[in-house]
Amino acid sequence: MTPDEPRERSVWWKFAAGGLLMVLLTAAATATAGLLAIKDVADRIPKLAQDVPVEPTKPGKPQTLLLLGSDRRYVDRNSKNAARSDTIMLIRLDPGQEATTLLSIPRDLKTEIPGYGYDKINSAYSLGGPKLTLRTVKELLGIKVNHIINVNFSGFRKAVDLLGCVYTDVDRRYYHSNAGLPASVQYAEINIRPGYQKLCGKKALDYVRFRHADSDLVRAARQQDFLRQAKDQISSSSLINHRGKLIDIFTKSTEADKQLATVSGLERLVKLAIFSAGHPVRQVTFPAQFVKDTLPDGTPEDYVTADPAAVSATVQQFLHGAKRAAHKQHSKRSHRSRTRVPTLLVNVARANKDLVAPSAAKHSLGFPIYYPTRATSAARPSNVDSPRLYTIRDRADKPHRAYRLVYIQSEIEGQYYGIEGTDWRTPPLLSHPTGHRTIDGRRLLLFREGERLRTVAWRTSRAVYWVSNTLGNSLTNDQMIGIAATATRVKKHR
Repeated sequence: MTPDEPRERSVWWKFAAGGLLMVLLTAAATATAGLLAIKDVADRIPKLAQDVPVEPTKPGKPQTLLLLGSDRRYVDRNSKNAARSDTIMLIRLDPGQEATTLLSIPRDLKTEIPGYGYDKINSAYSLGGPKLTLRTVKELLGIKVNHIINVNFSGFRKAVDLLGCVYTDVDRRYYHSNAGLPASVQYAEINIRPGYQKLCGKKALDYVRFRHADSDLVRAARQQDFLRQAKDQISSSSLINHRGKLIDIFTKSTEADKQLATVSGLERLVKLAIFSAGHPVRQVTFPAQFVKDTLPDGTPEDYVTADPAAVSATVQQFLHGAKRAAHKQHSKRSHRSRTRVPTLLVNVARANKDLVAPSAAKHSLGFPIYYPTRATSAARPSNVDSPRLYTIRDRADKPHRAYRLVYIQSEIEGQYYGIEGTDWRTPPLLSHPTGHRTIDGRRLLLFREGERLRTVAWRTSRAVYWVSNTLGNSLTNDQMIGIAATATRVKKHR
């Protein structure tokens, strides 16, 4: 096993969850193909060796799925290679909510494992397989689980490769070269520049699994952001065209509880997914507290703890945190016009004009460069590959000019936000605004992720522009709107 393989399994497990969601939660156009395939899938999907006590499901009612990602089946474990769950994830499908929610439980979380005492939660799989893992999760969170699916990583890597490239809003420069470094300090090489771009194959993998100089939370946010963009871009026709291969990969790469691996059980899940089709996928953050400790023999140990009250609040957010009524009220507010520019920003007009003016004078994009005249008090411009002027190609391979400005909100926390402009007027990123607001005559398109704005965009006659929040959505909604509303164009001197 190479040093990168455990990381790769962890990343591709997240793609496994994303791949499953992309199949189940695609628009209604794929529903017919999905229903026709139910009997075939139910007949072929392997059943878990253990009889796990999941909660019965009722037609049309919400369901909670427990997905386990492991490198080998529990029945294939041996004394030298104990099978551990690399990732434990819960998925909530509820047609009464405005989003499908995900909750990842840190594998290094120390908790009570029934019958074995206090240990990291991923050891439950090696001690008692999916059955003990399910019991541990239920006692930790106090929730009911309707189905459990065990995922093997290799198959879903093939599924993601099959479904193609993803246009991704890259927040900053990612670079590392091992040239001239001793083997002891070498790690995965990467060279991805900032800006909206198409990531394929190895580059996509390099981007989502990048781990150096990042915390676990930032890395998880980057992976989740990539999955969100992938889900939005994979078309119904692509899923239908690859239906046979996807079903083959799915049935060879998963095991399910006996209730799900039946025609009626699978049909209920797929029908529920059809009702939930089109819902955004929302990540609920587990309230992890990272601890560094030392064992009695002097060995350092890193693990995660969580406050029980915070866990209870997180569970409520996972189960009930996306109510439709709240969404409707939110939508009304988001469509209301306002002329007042939000405050809590500092004036950076002169500095940013001086930053972008040389690039604007030297290169002709065919459309104006807009730069921010307001910024957060903590922000500073990045001097690494920013400003970046480049060309991006759409799916028809037509070239479009673009530029990216990168701002460091918190280098220690890995938080960068950006300003992008391009003459590609219909990038996938801007396909589905959740609202709009007009300030001083500028119509802003709003793109929300939960309560926070992920992107704020505006159009001109020649181009489209947007402000991208940090991976952790650390900029407030007022800050995002204020930056977009006060951005101004560089005027060329004749």
